[in-house]
Amino acid sequence: MGKAEVVIVGGGISGLSLAYFLLKRKPEVDIKLIEAEKRAGGKIVTENVSGFLCEGGVNGFLSNKPSTIALSKELGIEPLKGSEDSKLRYILINGRLIKVPDNPVKFFLSPVLSLLGKLRMIGEYFIPALKEEKDETVESFVSRRVGREFYEKLIDAMSTGIYAGDPSKMSMKSCFPKVYYLEKKYGGLIKGLLALKKEKKDVKAQPEAVLMSFKGGMSELIKALESKLSSIIIKGKTVVKIAKNNGFYTVYFDDGKIEAEKVILACPAHEASEILKELDREVSDTLKTIPYPPLSVVAFGFKKERVGFGTSLYGFLIPYREKRKILGTLFDSTIFPNRAPEGYVLLRSMIGGRRAPELAMLPDEKLIDTALTELREILQIKGDPDFVKIFRWEKAIPQYELGHEEKLMKIEQRLQRFPGLYLTGNAYRGVSVNDCIENSLKLSERICI
Repeated sequence: MGKAEVVIVGGGISGLSLAYFLLKRKPEVDIKLIEAEKRAGGKIVTENVSGFLCEGGVNGFLSNKPSTIALSKELGIEPLKGSEDSKLRYILINGRLIKVPDNPVKFFLSPVLSLLGKLRMIGEYFIPALKEEKDETVESFVSRRVGREFYEKLIDAMSTGIYAGDPSKMSMKSCFPKVYYLEKKYGGLIKGLLALKKEKKDVKAQPEAVLMSFKGGMSELIKALESKLSSIIIKGKTVVKIAKNNGFYTVYFDDGKIEAEKVILACPAHEASEILKELDREVSDTLKTIPYPPLSVVAFGFKKERVGFGTSLYGFLIPYREKRKILGTLFDSTIFPNRAPEGYVLLRSMIGGRRAPELAMLPDEKLIDTALTELREILQIKGDPDFVKIFRWEKAIPQYELGHEEKLMKIEQRLQRFPGLYLTGNAYRGVSVNDCIENSLKLSERICI
């Protein structure tokens, strides 16, 4: 395949956006983007089946970071705001769906927490901060600062909703750095929020933001990037290893090779681990320790009248203490228009994750039956679905578990031996679409071309 100035391995949102930003900075740069699959986009998959517009992975992005919105507008696609109903979020508590209020006063008056749980939450103001800065699990940090009940009912479910993870293993510093550093800087979470308000900064532990997507789903962003980058994308080629000779990197495929001055691995950490095995065993072994548990998404289409609970909500999450077999469910057709035919609702339930990986890999019939059994009870659904679609991810969301930051530091130190070799993607510093695009933008500024 000859030579290129830059080779990017991985055609997900990280690799695509990085290529776009590099070409924007220097249009004449010779870039090759290599994608192992026959399609680009990674875990951003949108399928329109029988009038149901289904997302196989992420269903949107928040408006609290400018990079994604700015990129969309440059590409000529208009972000679509979620409906007002998308602000109505529920949590399953003691077998019943409870609405999570969107302001502190309503929250205190709601039945989400018991009186003791509410008093313990307020008591966070008086809890002393840890003197030393140490990595701590999400479970430990939240229980210590805000109380066990707040953790079990809310933060456990939220952590599962974002990462499909296990908060007893997840690193607070890596998963929720803004909240973690409120304690370090201000001595506590309430103290930190009050200080930020006093400083007139519009910042909160969980920033208010609007959920956004596109009329044709998240794949619209992928298609727009592909259109701009069509001349540099090579699909269906699997990179097997990288070598370095005479200041150049050689990227090897099953049936050929290409030389490059700079190489960016924008693929999942477990794939990067295999590619780097011969170049640097230490980096390879460290990358291998980032877990990717399996997760399945089961989409159902029902006539609206069959959902006894109603359909005017974003969805619900389920804390681990409820001992259910689904992690939560999104009402995609409520959040965005044109997701389901008139008179129907499109639901997407998540199954599996770090705590129950075996459920994600159940045979189709059992997977569907498992999700339906839960939904019928929780949402009072009558009858059978008119539409079913399964998306399986054997290696889904990377887990930032205890020691994650130390892993990244170790990798960065080792990569100093290899100028021009970079890693990016959702395995390192943020799993959301916003994080991936923001990190690609920053990396494009770091890479000298």
